[in-house]
Amino acid sequence: MYDYLIVGAGLFGAVFAREAVKKGKKVLVIDKRPHIAGNIYTEEEDGIQVHRYGAHIFHTSDRRIWEYVQQFAEFNRYTNSPVARYKDEVYNLPFNMNTFSKMWGVFTPKEAQEKIQEQIREAGITEPKNLHEQALSLVGRDIYEKLVKGYTEKQWGKRADELPAFIIRRLPVRMTYDNNYFNDTYQGIPIGGYTQIVEKMLEGTEVRLNTDFFAEREKYEGLADKIVFTGMIDEYYNYCYGELEYRSLRFETERLEEENYQGNAVVNYTEYEIPYTRIIEHKHFEFQCQNGTKNPVTIITREYPAAWKKGDEPYYPMNDEKNNTLYQKYQEKAAAEKRVIFGGRLGMYRYYDMHQVIAAALQTAQKELSPAAES
Repeated sequence: MYDYLIVGAGLFGAVFAREAVKKGKKVLVIDKRPHIAGNIYTEEEDGIQVHRYGAHIFHTSDRRIWEYVQQFAEFNRYTNSPVARYKDEVYNLPFNMNTFSKMWGVFTPKEAQEKIQEQIREAGITEPKNLHEQALSLVGRDIYEKLVKGYTEKQWGKRADELPAFIIRRLPVRMTYDNNYFNDTYQGIPIGGYTQIVEKMLEGTEVRLNTDFFAEREKYEGLADKIVFTGMIDEYYNYCYGELEYRSLRFETERLEEENYQGNAVVNYTEYEIPYTRIIEHKHFEFQCQNGTKNPVTIITREYPAAWKKGDEPYYPMNDEKNNTLYQKYQEKAAAEKRVIFGGRLGMYRYYDMHQVIAAALQTAQKELSPAAES
């Protein structure tokens, strides 16, 4: 009945579907959630675009990808400039001269560099054995203890001295007064949210929501010549080599009867004792407190990292040595498939940003839909 069955209506599936439809293919997209757009799903509440699955800021240095997404929405000039709260102190991120000036009372890059090097020497670590030692050897005690340690332990669900050193290969330190988190050439958020982008990508495609591939696997596998699978690769193979590990997230969203709760879109909470890693205030993604808009309510979301178990929503892979080795077995099995293509964060077991997902989907579509592939 279909040329392609796409399992998952997120960004990878939607990009592939669009490219396939452009080539005249008949496509069915299914998703077990009640909505399209996967984790970039946004919906309007009280005139505010709410990012239901955490903050998503589009950024890329690839002009081709930037121009590709411009077809589907107009982007604003949002620049990601999170702040970190440690107890009663607030610091700019990424680590930059504003951070160092607040922390140590220094004013010049030379003073800041000397302070960091002094603390690195005091730590005296030449061969880091774990993340705790690795971070100390990169940025010294003050930055590590206030801005890295607790946040990282919450994210991974383990103490820093139990985590491997390679997780933090580097910690970017900027000797400028620049709070722009990303180094990319292009950055912004679509005016009106992300869901519209996926809606436009899926035009001309049949979509079925609240539809679980695994509930009627045999039926859905028989509907199309080929399958594009964007779920967990280990689940597709019924965990035949064992379970890959993922981290999950829990979101707690609240509507507040006040105009401005925290003054910034993203505030990270770096103390281990505070269970959430950050609070997102969604109206700041669209400058609703700067552009004269008087909205008397605001929507905030607290983001809690969580251990993943079967049945939970997996948000990102645990790309440590053990899991990457296990994934290689699944990847070898996938490489022998004639009918199935794996894509996205879960299908490729890789932490992707949005621009990387789009690039991977376009590359996969180009390879799959080229005349040479079809002949």
